[in-house]
Amino acid sequence: QVQLVESGGGLVQAGGSLRLSCTASRGTFSSYGMGWFRQAPGKEREFVAKMSANGRYISYKDSVKGRFTISRENAKNTVYLQMDSLKAEDSAVYYCAAQLLASATYSYWGQGTQVTVSS
Repeated sequence: QVQLVESGGGLVQAGGSLRLSCTASRGTFSSYGMGWFRQAPGKEREFVAKMSANGRYISYKDSVKGRFTISRENAKNTVYLQMDSLKAEDSAVYYCAAQLLASATYSYWGQGTQVTVSS
């Protein structure tokens, strides 16, 4: 079982920045596609960003393009989400997830970290 632990959330003013981290334990992190998702109160969970196992393929939700950056550091079994120019609508619980090789879905999820952006 892969365990994912997010950190780095908090309260920030609009226009500010946060960097989320997600560290995996167990398994072979370098073989996982990694994604970030978020869920705001009363809304469904939505995709934010993803990166392939080899780091060559990256995708973002349209509304975060140019503001958020996903990256990974395999030596530390960690994926990051750098969030700049934050807006109030970015407030949500952010989750990281791991996609196993040849899988079409994300098999493992973290517990989430709260991001609150005050306007």
